[in-house]
Amino acid sequence: MDQGSHLRPGEDGELTILIGHTLLGLQDSLVRVMSRARQRVIQGFVVFSIVVLLLWIAAFLYSSFYYSYMPKAAFSSPVHYYYRADCEFPASFLCSYPVANVSLMRNKKHVLTFGQAYRMSLQLEMPDSPTNQELGMFMIKTTCFSQDGQQVASSARSSMLRYRSDLLMYLRTLVFLPAFLTGVAEQEQVLQVELFSDYTDDPYAPSVTAVIEIMSNKVQIYSSQLYIHAHFTGIRHLLFNFPLLSALVGVSSNFIFLSLLFVLSYLRLLFRLDLGAEQLRTDGLLSNRDRNLNINQHEDAAAGTAELMGPLQMTPTNLSQERTHL
Repeated sequence: MDQGSHLRPGEDGELTILIGHTLLGLQDSLVRVMSRARQRVIQGFVVFSIVVLLLWIAAFLYSSFYYSYMPKAAFSSPVHYYYRADCEFPASFLCSYPVANVSLMRNKKHVLTFGQAYRMSLQLEMPDSPTNQELGMFMIKTTCFSQDGQQVASSARSSMLRYRSDLLMYLRTLVFLPAFLTGVAEQEQVLQVELFSDYTDDPYAPSVTAVIEIMSNKVQIYSSQLYIHAHFTGIRHLLFNFPLLSALVGVSSNFIFLSLLFVLSYLRLLFRLDLGAEQLRTDGLLSNRDRNLNINQHEDAAAGTAELMGPLQMTPTNLSQERTHL
């Protein structure tokens, strides 16, 4: 057997020690890598949580601003007319024009926002009857009242049915005869009458009700609806007409501001911690220096006292020994 193929006992031990050191080094490296990976995962999770929290706060701030700053864009209410029938003369049953009271309150809150311009319009569904055709032009009067009954605003607008010739009415009836027979369509006209083009509510005397009066006893109406639309300008115009872009800009601005505020607060906290640690180290060094100085001063004082009291500190035994010697 070749003796060079076998390792000597000393070499075998050195190889074992080398392998052990290598394994320990690999283990330490693996532990460091795992520790760093764990630290990175924790840091990433913390950063992700902070970003999500800041985004949620930014969205909440924008939504709160939007719903507090933006008034209601549109409001509608049915209009129900009534007549006064307590006539003094029995010749006429209808003693007044058709009148309707429309409340401008919802859930005990004002529908109109102070300082916002509104457009009020009245929609009338009227039968295309000979009576309405012969009626011609009629007036619609609108008056807004405050809580104490004070008149806030008033307007008067005229309206009438669209003219249609007899031939056009016959042709239209023939074309839409199946729809008329089944009740899908009706022989009617829908009128849109603008009551106020630019109405702004008074904050000192807000409107709580609107009185609509049609100044004709012979007018025939199927149904009526009051519409109120807001005229937005400036920032409100952008928020209403470009909601997605406005939301993106608003949330991004809030997120940037909150992130900057958070970073500045974090840096300030770190600066305070570093300053406190430095102050603590300085105080520790000063206390050790003072302690050493006090010890040195005490030792010097003790040595000086011993030097001064040396000739006087003689016991009777020493005195007797000195006399015997003499």
